[in-house]
Amino acid sequence: MAGNPPSYESITWAVNPDTRVGVLTLNRPDALNAFTNQMLDELSDALKRAQRDPAVGALVIVGAGRGFSAGQDLKEHVANGGAASIGDHLRTRYNPIIERLYGLAKPTLAAVNGVAAGAGMSLALACDLRVAGTHTRLVQAFVGVGLVPDSGSTLLLPMLVGPARALEMALSGKPVGADAALAWGLVNRVVEDEAVLANTVAWAEELAAAAPKAVELIKRGIRRGSAQALQDALQYESWLQATAAATADHQEGLAAFLEKRPARFTGR
Repeated sequence: MAGNPPSYESITWAVNPDTRVGVLTLNRPDALNAFTNQMLDELSDALKRAQRDPAVGALVIVGAGRGFSAGQDLKEHVANGGAASIGDHLRTRYNPIIERLYGLAKPTLAAVNGVAAGAGMSLALACDLRVAGTHTRLVQAFVGVGLVPDSGSTLLLPMLVGPARALEMALSGKPVGADAALAWGLVNRVVEDEAVLANTVAWAEELAAAAPKAVELIKRGIRRGSAQALQDALQYESWLQATAAATADHQEGLAAFLEKRPARFTGR
């Protein structure tokens, strides 16, 4: 595969010109690939490259190390102003990434290794297809810190599993394992943990060999209507999240998370 662009520090990006598969790796393994501003900026740039590069016929997203992504890096979130900036943060960084990924003209596949939580799960949901390992856990983790699902999850999750199960995940914040995720339609395949990336890349190679224009038109047909709905959902999520972030419960949830203790919510 081709070398990584030198400006990337939080992700890696490589394209195999023989198979036409691009692999985007979230590369902060010590932090379970939690999203920082730098990672989000690099992710946005890599998605632009994937769309524009004719050598890329399909895209795989995977996390380095023992997890896909734990979602937003809450330590950076607090350091950057926390509640005061969360609405704008979604609108300027997360929302464009989700729209770009969801609207990509090429097949997109998430190799979901380990945990995918919060916005990390949302990123996987925005891909066309998902392959999970046997020990994968998918978590709508927002409620634990007094927030609401964002990055498209309020639309994409119920589209995949229905409103009742989406509410179950969002309201409880409990992880869903690989077998349940497969039964619910959250993922397309479950394989052994060590085979997740290889299986996903092999599937991507098959899809990259298909007629590119037909693939684009198929995606446009399947996505028709839902793309506009996603834009609306992302904007509404930004407002919901800013409202939730202004509560005392969010501050308590953040403090409890960082202090590794149970939260004591009061409804304020």
